[in-house]
Amino acid sequence: MEPVRHKQSGITSGNQSDKKRKTMEQDHSTDEIRQAAAGIAENYNDYDVPMYGSLLRLPERNAVIDILHDLQKLLFPAYFGDPYLTRLPPQQYSALLLEHIQKKLCKQISLALEETPENITAAREICSAIIQKIPDIQRYLAKDLTATFEGDPAAKSKMEVLFSYPGFFAIFVYRIAHELYLRQVPLIPRMMTEYAHSKTGIDIHPGAVIGEYFFIDHGTGIVIGETTIIGSHVRIYQGATLGALSPKSGQARSDTKRHPTVGNNVTIYSGATILGGETVIGDNVTIGGNVFLTDSVPANTRVSIKAPELKFREAEF
Repeated sequence: MEPVRHKQSGITSGNQSDKKRKTMEQDHSTDEIRQAAAGIAENYNDYDVPMYGSLLRLPERNAVIDILHDLQKLLFPAYFGDPYLTRLPPQQYSALLLEHIQKKLCKQISLALEETPENITAAREICSAIIQKIPDIQRYLAKDLTATFEGDPAAKSKMEVLFSYPGFFAIFVYRIAHELYLRQVPLIPRMMTEYAHSKTGIDIHPGAVIGEYFFIDHGTGIVIGETTIIGSHVRIYQGATLGALSPKSGQARSDTKRHPTVGNNVTIYSGATILGGETVIGDNVTIGGNVFLTDSVPANTRVSIKAPELKFREAEF
């Protein structure tokens, strides 16, 4: 029996050693957590915007995205609508969705504004103005749809464009966000366009002013800045930038015209970069691929870069 007791004692001693080691590891881990937590807590105070405390009144990102999807159902019911609801007469269907959108939009606008009695009224007025503007937005989008289909030989139908083209989706979101931007609604317009940016790779600031029959081809990498003005019947290809000069100035130039103005019937090919608030592209201009512009271009002009010299030599194996 004695050897058995000796064996059990060894097990007990080993267990105690393991517990002591684990306790030391836990204490060490706790020290690391305490130090990191203290640093994080100190960092909260270094920001010039609230970082800790009571939760802020902010629009809900998922709710804003849901509103966009509801607007797709409203404006393009045959593609995105509920099959059961689309059995209703068109006006009844539209009224039902508008009421639903109005409630959700008014709530999110209220959350975006400072909580005051005046802003409760302001949120309702803004929401009402947006609802009244939706038929106009729908007419704009019909023209954008036509421009996209007629401008892209690869498009087999307008249905294909509407249901699947990222450029058209980005324009749809911009048209909605722009109306909110014009009414100085904080956060929500940019939330909308950044959602489209994340889905399509197309970055259109909601402050940009864009005319009718707008066409984005392919789209990935396109950037259109806040103070850009674009006329009608304009087409832009992937990778094009309508940007600002000297962005290092930051907020010091936030109220100035920083981005270019583009006239009517202009084509901007892939990779082109056009910068500056004083840069004006006249009507009927074609900007070639990879062109870099900081100067204005007169109407009825074609701009291109000189083709690089190519060299060919026989491959060595």
